[in-house]
Amino acid sequence: MNKRLLLIAGPCVLEDKKTCWTIAKQCIEICNRLEIDYVFKASYRKANRTSIQAFSGIEQEKALETLAEIKAEFGIPVLTDIHESAEAKLAAKYVDILQIPAFLCRQTSLLIAAGETGKIVNIKKGQFLSGESMAFAAEKVASTGNTNIWMTERGTTFGYNDLVVDFRNIPTMKSIGYPVIIDATHSVQRPNQTSGETGGDPGMISTIAKCGITAGSDGVFMEVHPDPPSAKSDRGSMLKLEELDSVLTELSSLWQAINKK
Repeated sequence: MNKRLLLIAGPCVLEDKKTCWTIAKQCIEICNRLEIDYVFKASYRKANRTSIQAFSGIEQEKALETLAEIKAEFGIPVLTDIHESAEAKLAAKYVDILQIPAFLCRQTSLLIAAGETGKIVNIKKGQFLSGESMAFAAEKVASTGNTNIWMTERGTTFGYNDLVVDFRNIPTMKSIGYPVIIDATHSVQRPNQTSGETGGDPGMISTIAKCGITAGSDGVFMEVHPDPPSAKSDRGSMLKLEELDSVLTELSSLWQAINKK
């Protein structure tokens, strides 16, 4: 990974083409101005929702084709989650980066299938794992000969209904030898609510991102949306799109101060 700050951003789940285009266009404009590398993110389907009634995505093929259209239209890398081994080859036809959800970061067959595609594999650190333990997840991907691996810190379970970020995990994971990302939106989640919907504290997103960069992260992951209350997934922990400019301006200044030669 180079010496420019990396942003991975987009909606939690691909809802519709219009929303994706709106987010991608604004992210690109801001990132070009601030000299930040940008990856568009959207899950083409969600397999780990709290409630059976929760939205899990639009028609699979249409979602993947939309991601490919974004990649072609804007000339940017695209990332999506996969949840089962059989999804790896399918998703790899459309996107540049395969993401392993935190709950699945120990699934050997999934990690190997992702590695075998040759794509970049972004492994989310499980809420139940230490930074040191991520070496074993990375080893599974690397066993395929693919060392295009990123790792993402996204908080640790704190009681039943909250998360806390141990920023020691960032230098610990970097010592394993791969780039490390700070997930500033999932880290502010408040999971396992009795409502059947994950809550969150979006007012802490900027703070988590700044702390992650200060601790040495190579990039920032954020789920953003034009209108978070109407988002169909993770609305309680998303950043409002109109706030992204000011947040990234601050993060860019911090990044440059820390990484100047």
